[in-house]
This record gives sequence, structure tokens and C-alpha cells, in this order.
Amino acid sequence: MQKYFDIAQKAAKAAGKIIKNNFHKKKNVSYKGRIDLVTDIDKRAEDAIIQILKNNFPDHNILTEESDFARDDRSEYCWVIDPLDGTTNYVHEFPFVNVSVALQKSKESIVGVVFNPILDEFFYAIKGRGSYKNEQRLVVSQSTELKKSVLATGFPYEMKGERNNLDNFNKIIKECRGVRRPGAAALDLCYVAAGIFDGFWEMELHPWDTAAGILIVEEAGGKIAKFDGAEFSIFDKEIVATNGKIHEKLINILGGIIKSG
Repeated sequence: MQKYFDIAQKAAKAAGKIIKNNFHKKKNVSYKGRIDLVTDIDKRAEDAIIQILKNNFPDHNILTEESDFARDDRSEYCWVIDPLDGTTNYVHEFPFVNVSVALQKSKESIVGVVFNPILDEFFYAIKGRGSYKNEQRLVVSQSTELKKSVLATGFPYEMKGERNNLDNFNKIIKECRGVRRPGAAALDLCYVAAGIFDGFWEMELHPWDTAAGILIVEEAGGKIAKFDGAEFSIFDKEIVATNGKIHEKLINILGGIIKSG
């Protein structure tokens, strides 16, 4: 799998260079929704990734945020990419942004790369070989008490419906040490893997938000599930990621049964 990782790294760093070089420059911003932004840099970064992937693996499927591709189901390999996760942060020059590149084989992530070029944080994992930030091995936190845990979450772009995460936030904030909302799900997952956050939950995400991060969490010793504790797929709309030790406690809250941490 080393060749897959090498290309994933090359693609992520090519996109990261574009993102970093334009971080303090004026961006051409348009809207995919009421507040869902996209910039010319998103597209340039995506083009750089796709060119590298297609040059090296022309028969592989590609699933990406900014473009539509006809999926060839004859291939068991699918690259899942987000060229710029945290676009709103990027537009406002808040440096919590990343490139996310994952390779799935038969719908299982086997390589995951998440790169924040602004802070020079390169997270990665290969199935069965552990998780790393730059060259440092990652291990999830050892916190066993929810009341002593710091968590992360996010909110959907459209807040009008019932699935806006506000009820979950209101319940969980009362049961833990604190909740952070940095604004880039892939990095939130990496910070769980690094032991910075003890857990993370969010809803209304997309495959490119989670495909790389879930492997990085699991290879660091963490757990991933849906809100009800069932097995998570990147096509699910809700995710819980924890150090494993507060996993049941957090799921109990999300399931409507609050237990003291």
C-alpha cells in the first residue's frame, strides 16, 4: 500500500501548496448555498489532486466535493477527496483548513491523509500501520471521564430543520469540560487521534469529510460509530469519534440517555 500512500501524500501536498500560497490573497468567492462558500482555490486544489490521481491510477474511481464523476463500479478502489475542508475558515484567514485524501478499497479506507498547509500539520494513516502527525506516532487520549473531556463538533450550513445539532450541543456541553467548534471535520477527527480532543460528533457530513479522518482515528486506537452506536459508513450523515474510553458515555447522550461522566 506504500505506493498508494506516496501518491496520496504527493496529491495532498500539491493542493496544500496552492492553498498556502493564496491564504492571504483575495479569493473569488461564490455560494453553493445560503452560507456554504466555495472559492477558486477549492477548484484549483481539486484539479491538482485529480491530475495526479488520474496520471497514476487511471482506472480508479474518484469521489470529490467539487466535481461530478461517473463512477466505474468495475474498480474496487475509490479515492475520496476534499480539496479544501474549511472553506469559510479559509475565506476569513482562520488557519484551521485542510486537504483530505483517502483511498477506499471495497468501501473500506486503507489510506488516509489530512494536511493543514497553513500550520504544517500532516496527518496520515495506512491500514494496519498506525497513525502519524508528521513523523510522530499518534495515540488517542486516556481520559475516562466525560466531565474532564474536551470535545469538538460542528453545525450544518442550513440550520432551519430539526437536524441542526443544537439540541445535542446543549445536552453535551453540560456534561463535559468544554466543546470546541473549529470548522473543519477532517481536522477535528485528526485532533481526536492526536489526543487533543477526547471526542467528536457531528451530523450532516459527506464522505469526503470523514473518509481519511476515520482511518487516522482508528489507527490511533480510537473508535468510530453512528449516534446509536452502530457501525459507521462514510455515507452516513452522523458520526461519533472518541478515544474509546468515553465512547459509550457520549453515545448515551446522543441517544437521549444522559449519564454522569
